[in-house]
Amino acid sequence: MTDTLGFALVGCGRIAQRYSDIFASDYLANARLVAACDLNPARAGKIADRHAIPAYTDFRRMLEERQAEIDVVCVLTESGRHASHASELAAYGKHLIVEKPMALTLEDADRMIAACDAGGIKLFIVKQNRYNLPIRKLREALDQGRFGKLVLGTTRVRWCRRQAYYDQDAWRGTWALDGGVFANQASHHVDLLQWCLGQPTSVFARGLAALAKIETEDTGAAIVTFAGGALGIIEATTATRPVDLEGSLSILGEKGTVEIGGFAANKINIWRFEDPTPEDEEVVTRYRENPPNVYGYGHIAYLEHVIQSVMNGAPSLVDGLEGRKSLELITAIYESMATGLPIQIGFGERQSPLGRKP
Repeated sequence: MTDTLGFALVGCGRIAQRYSDIFASDYLANARLVAACDLNPARAGKIADRHAIPAYTDFRRMLEERQAEIDVVCVLTESGRHASHASELAAYGKHLIVEKPMALTLEDADRMIAACDAGGIKLFIVKQNRYNLPIRKLREALDQGRFGKLVLGTTRVRWCRRQAYYDQDAWRGTWALDGGVFANQASHHVDLLQWCLGQPTSVFARGLAALAKIETEDTGAAIVTFAGGALGIIEATTATRPVDLEGSLSILGEKGTVEIGGFAANKINIWRFEDPTPEDEEVVTRYRENPPNVYGYGHIAYLEHVIQSVMNGAPSLVDGLEGRKSLELITAIYESMATGLPIQIGFGERQSPLGRKP
């Protein structure tokens, strides 16, 4: 293994531009972008030209021709195609990074995990908000027991996505390939809520297409019950106008309250505990900065973690099994929306329309 890893992109849409920016910077000393692939040659060519790398429209050809250069493949295609792409890519023996959500059905998630296990490769599911510094401090406080009994967790995604966003690609806002605000924009926040509060046991949800003309929902709310006794509230919408408002997370316990706000869960608004420590004041003053966009700063830290995991064997914070946890909650949310009933979690998905072909 060399001291530099070669990365390739499969899918060169909106999120790929974020990866392109990171690889074009000097943030990752041990990584370089070596190839880009998209069915749309113009999209692949745009990134390829920027990095002076080859562009492809067939990832199979890319892997065959660049076998020696590629160590990690970033799967950035439509959510509903993650499973088929990741399962096929696993046969080439390259570690995989898969953007959120890892899949749209639990069956597909299990197929991805099995394929990577069979190929002896690591599967990294992108949950970059776990790497936000305020989130990391919150997790430390949880692990230290500073909250005592957990009472309530809330997450709010109030973003603006106008019709032009959904019209950019035919797959956006469809059941088969995308899902709505819960599966797409709010998936990171659903992950943060369950990561902080533990195993969810039931959920009751409602959703609607308030402003967008799409198959799925642009606005929804869910009430989640957790095994430890806490309640969770998820509020998600892309119908905020005129601009993005927030992507926040609040955790309330018998001994403390923390609210992380901004529009990418990257800004500490409230940090209060009954038993304060000398570090508390520094935490509040240091982590008040809002990130420049809804992607936040976490992708850089996440990719650095991937590099360390591949090169040095460091354990993965979000592997396939960990990524599956939030997907289980998301599919239960959609089942509740479809049936109008509270859904018990842990018994598989029954009537979720997410990921189902028409």
